[in-house]
Order: sequence, then structure tokens, then C-alpha cells
Amino acid sequence: MAEQTRREGGVHPVDRVLPPGRMIAYGLQHVLAMYAGIVAVPLILATAIGLPQEQVVYIINASFFMCGVATLLQAVGVWKFGARLPIVQGTTFASVTPMILIGEAHGLQGIYGSIIVAGLLTVLAAPYFSKLLKLFPPVVAGSVITVIGISLMPVAINWAAGGAGSEGFGSPGNIGMAFAVLLVILAITRIFRGFVGRIAVLLGLVIGTAAAAALGMADFGTVGEAAWVRANLPFHFGPPEFYLIPIISMTLVMLIVMVETTADILAIGEITEKRIRPDDVARGLRADGLSTAVAGAFNAFPFTAFAQNVGLVRFSGVKSRFVVATGGVILLLMGFFPKLAALVASIPLPVLGGAGLVLFGTVAAAGIQTLSRVDLTDNRNLIIVAVSVAFGIIPAAVPDFYDGFPEAVRMIFESGITAASVAAIVLNLAFNILGRREPEPASTADAATHAPEPEEVL
Repeated sequence: MAEQTRREGGVHPVDRVLPPGRMIAYGLQHVLAMYAGIVAVPLILATAIGLPQEQVVYIINASFFMCGVATLLQAVGVWKFGARLPIVQGTTFASVTPMILIGEAHGLQGIYGSIIVAGLLTVLAAPYFSKLLKLFPPVVAGSVITVIGISLMPVAINWAAGGAGSEGFGSPGNIGMAFAVLLVILAITRIFRGFVGRIAVLLGLVIGTAAAAALGMADFGTVGEAAWVRANLPFHFGPPEFYLIPIISMTLVMLIVMVETTADILAIGEITEKRIRPDDVARGLRADGLSTAVAGAFNAFPFTAFAQNVGLVRFSGVKSRFVVATGGVILLLMGFFPKLAALVASIPLPVLGGAGLVLFGTVAAAGIQTLSRVDLTDNRNLIIVAVSVAFGIIPAAVPDFYDGFPEAVRMIFESGITAASVAAIVLNLAFNILGRREPEPASTADAATHAPEPEEVL
């Protein structure tokens, strides 16, 4: 078996502990690849509901701190919590619109009350949801993983142009910097092997930031203004408030998060050649729920697995979950030391965009690799892939496509990952499971009916 042949000394690469220096470098690379996603959600929410600047800064620091806690829980694991895979946890964008609506009606206390309850309900639902793993055979998993990468590409493209709505968006300077970083990463990957080649993204970000600073494109003024130390105290904005409709709304968000996290766990299993069982998914979803509930107490927002870091695992080839745990420790420190968080946040978006083009593309490539084991000469499988990928691309291609629909519909289908998952699962049930009239070719039948087995699920 592939999983067995890649073990060294009886230890799977996922469980391997690397030398401290390399762990720190690889962990920092993960942090730099995902920091913008952590900052974005508080900034969007703050703008929408009119939070003062000091509250925004506090929430951003709280988000770094809780991302570290959530990542450690997911990667290291405690009892029945944590998938024990190289998964980085970050704030989910699926929660933004519901939180804005809740915040406008009930303020931050109403937001945090709904987050706490929804997180706890996710913990209770995790073992039941994990039993749906059989609904993710290769034709479904491959389609969804491909869409994860494709749906992230507009994010990288916007970063490369300077950030949507920013002054100078799409300027030759911004785009030139992004492509320069991309070329640096490609050159390092091509020329160097071993450790240096594996930190190509980190080196690209460092070199790009230094170049941007020399050209006056980077602003480090916020580093001097940030405090040295700040503790993240629970219920900083007051005790949580609980309202039925906000709780229902946030619970629906967490249902979407469970679908996305399941897809990311399958993607990581594919990349690391790690056997994925329903228990692994259940532990991962419990970690999502628990970290979300705790986040509501510690002034942060709901969590999910960050897909950009799935791409980094694929690109770097570093599969150790303890590398990701090291990244979690760095995130914790960023939460305690605002100057460190400000330094990381000073990386210009065009620099991050150049790296994102590589990372997000590798996620899509991992999905294509999974689909290579599916019999696409069977028109039923071909239709499943085609339609699910189409549904997944709609929100990225035309963001306002579902604006005329009720909020419940928009919450599901405005996430390309969730839309692709729903389409692929329903079509696979209709074409390959329910009312099947003729036997499938061996490879497809095996894939569709033996989902829990490692090489076949992923």
C-alpha cells in the first residue's frame, strides 16, 4: 500500500517530528500564507456594522490567538477532538453575511452568543455528520477538491492587483510585484532541492516584501504603533446574548463549515496518503465546533480548515502535522504580541497574491489527481464532474448571481465549495447509487462502493 511504503521507521510522514529549525521555518510559511484570511473577516464585519478602530484591533489580535488554539487542537488533537492532520484553522468567510445581519440587530454580544451555541451544536452533530463520508467517493471528492482550488483563485488575483477597492488596484506596479514573487518561487523550486526548495513560498514572501519596502510599496508604520503585549480576555465586549433566529442562522453556517472541513480533510488525506476514516472526520468536525464555541467566548469568529494551507502542504511536500502545530504556536504568539501580528500584516497584498497563485493552483491540481482515478469514459461520472464544477465556479465568476434568492439559499450556494459539494453528492446519488440499472466498470464501482478505504476514498 502507498501509505505503508512511504513510512520511515514505522512513522507516517503526517506524524513525523522534524528538527526545530525546520519546524519553525515551515510553520512560519503556513502563517504567512494564511494571515490575510484571518484579518479580512474582522475588517469586513467592522466596516459593515461600524465598529471603532480600537475594537477592530482587539478582534484581530483575538483572531490570531484563537486561530493558534484551533490549529493546535486540530493538528495535535486532544481525546476525541482534532483530526491529527496538517490542517490550519482560520476564520470562515461563510459567517460574514449572517454576522453582519446579527450585528446590526444585536451587536457583538448577539454575534458571540449565536457563535457559542452553534459551535456546541456542531460538536454534538459531528459523529452523525461523519457517517456521510460514504457520500464522498473519488468522483465527488475530486470534483470538490478541484473547486476548492478554482474558487480560491479570484482571491489570489485580487491580492495580486492590490486588493479589491484599494487605491491603485490593478496597477502595473502591483501586478508586476505579484508576478515577480511568482517567478522567485518558481525559480527557487526549480533550482533548489531539499529544505530550501520546500520553503520556496516563505522565501518568495520575504524577498518580495523586502523588494516592496525598497520600492515604497510596504508600510511598516503600524508595527511602531502596536502594543508590545496584550492579553485576550474572555467576554471583552460584555456577556453573550442569545436570540433564536441568530442561533439558527449561525447553525446553518456551521453546517456549511462541516461540508467544507470534510472536503479539506479528504484533500489532506489525498495529499498525505493518509487513511481517512469516519472517526477522523468526526474528530476534525468536533475540533471545528469546540474551537468555534471557545472563539465566541474569546472575541473571535467561527473556524474552518483553511484551503490555502492545503495547497501549501501539496506544494512543499511537508506533511507533518507538527509543522502545522508550530504554525499554531506562532499564531498564539501573534495574539499575545501585537507588534508581531502587525509585522506579518505589513506584507503587501501583491506579494501574497504571487504566492497565492501557486498555492491555490496546487489545490486544484490535487483534485485533478483524484479525478484521474475515476472512470470518466462513463458519461455519468463525466456529468457529475462537469455540473458540480460548474456550480462551484458560479459564485467566483458572478458573485451577485444569487442576490435575488432568499438568504437561506444564498448562504449555501454563494459558497462555491458547498455548492459543488451539494451538486456532486446529489448527482452521484442519482446516477451511481439510486436506481442503478447496469454494473459499473470495476474501477468506478470500487470507487463508489468502497469509500472508507484509503486509496479509494482519496
